[in-house]
Amino acid sequence: MYEQGLDRSHYGSPLGRACSLAIHESQSRMWENLVGRSRSFWNRMYPAAQSAFPEALARTSLDDFYGAINDVQPSFIRVEADEATYNLHILLRFDIERPLISGDLAPADVPAVWNEMFTKYLGITPTHDSEGCLQDIHWSAGLVGYFPTYSLGNMCGSQFFEAAQRDLGDLNAQFAAGEFQPLKSWLNEKIHRHGRRYHALDLVQRVTGEPLSPAPLMRHLKAKYAALYGV
Repeated sequence: MYEQGLDRSHYGSPLGRACSLAIHESQSRMWENLVGRSRSFWNRMYPAAQSAFPEALARTSLDDFYGAINDVQPSFIRVEADEATYNLHILLRFDIERPLISGDLAPADVPAVWNEMFTKYLGITPTHDSEGCLQDIHWSAGLVGYFPTYSLGNMCGSQFFEAAQRDLGDLNAQFAAGEFQPLKSWLNEKIHRHGRRYHALDLVQRVTGEPLSPAPLMRHLKAKYAALYGV
């Protein structure tokens, strides 16, 4: 949707390209987590999911399903991690990347360091490298520095979502009514069409009226999981 929302008349120029990987990830992570894992989304969509997957879901209540897709617990695989622990996976990779690139960490020592740091950050220890340092393609593909864009995307996406809610009203009520176009159109207008007109931090400031901050992400996580876990 981000790529489709770029200004077609500027295709091939900076204005026809996505602003940054962090902004790109903000769109992916927003639709996945703030929309797709929301209670309001599934209030609307769960009957369709039950119809499509009757053997798996016909006898599963919406409450149980919603709790399952938002279950928080340490896990080995980044792409399967819940919202609350996901950024720990990114911190781990970033803290390994820096000494790896500076030469202070030899590639041959990455598996042992990974397992040690994973135990420290998440309290569980990988039993083999496929659930450890070899689970991602990024380093082998030369995509060094990519991992932080996921956490930056989580921050940007949460901040954009708060701004959209201020402008559009109760987004969760809209999702429950099956109305997703207002948010998409807002993103098209505020973010997508500008391409690389602004640097990422400038874009966040212009769209939300505030510098980039982890506060919106933390507000989202605390509100959501306090309700789910009664804390």
